[in-house]
Amino acid sequence: MVLKTNNLWDGLERTRNSFFGQIATLCGASDITDETWDDLEALLIQADVGVETSLSLVGAVKDTVARRGITQSSDMTDIVKQEMVASLNGHHRPLSINQKRLLTVILVVGVNGSGKTTTIAKLAHYYQQAGQRVTLAAADTFRAAAIDQMKIWGERVGATTVAHQPGADPGAVVFDAIKSSQARGATMVIIDTAGRLHTKYNLMKELEKLRSIAARQVHQAPHETLLVLDATSGQNSLSQARHFKESVDITGVVLAKLDGTAKGGIVFAIAQDLGVPVRFVGTGEGLDDLAEFDPQTFVDGLFAPQ
Repeated sequence: MVLKTNNLWDGLERTRNSFFGQIATLCGASDITDETWDDLEALLIQADVGVETSLSLVGAVKDTVARRGITQSSDMTDIVKQEMVASLNGHHRPLSINQKRLLTVILVVGVNGSGKTTTIAKLAHYYQQAGQRVTLAAADTFRAAAIDQMKIWGERVGATTVAHQPGADPGAVVFDAIKSSQARGATMVIIDTAGRLHTKYNLMKELEKLRSIAARQVHQAPHETLLVLDATSGQNSLSQARHFKESVDITGVVLAKLDGTAKGGIVFAIAQDLGVPVRFVGTGEGLDDLAEFDPQTFVDGLFAPQ
């Protein structure tokens, strides 16, 4: 699949022009001092990289600088970028789309307002463009608006939507969506889920139930469980991620609304603090504004060309 590098570059404009632009300025033609490290650490934290991850990155850069005998901050930029890529590569892995598998099942979770419904539409469009035949399962039956939105998006992207009435059993929607896909020869089912239930226990039990129904119909399903996070929520997104990770086996994150924040450093915090790979990033409001995540391309996008 083709990585939309231009979309990613555009989506990172705010982040690139703010904190990471200041990091590039910091790596100017001057001697490296203790203040250099303090400033680098402060800028990373302000960019939502996270305290622990920022300390780890600065430590790694510091060690490399000392090992190579570098004294000028102008020689530091490439090292900073290399360590950033390395920190993401440790957790990065491709999405489990096996071309030999008859049907791939993707469960999508996230709180209401995170951009989950739009992200599902973008994913459906992305995979339809890549040759997959996609079915959308409107299993967020707690909100009538969610069902209606899923139907509208399904029509726009050319995907079949399986939906029941508001208040219906979400498990029945998943069951019917998989059966429908198998009957029509579809190759992918993307399942929307409730963004919020009354308690964490209810959320966990509901998601466990949907996973169990999927597994009974398709071997090893769901093959991916993607958590949609709102990049503009910063560290609040990280708290949400921890909550969902405790409740369900998340295999990856889709970071929505990346173009709307100057703190794209949250990607590093997600990878390091949670050990969960970022799989896609949302780079705008259009259906094509979704980029498959690649650590090197992402880090390059944080810095203006030298």
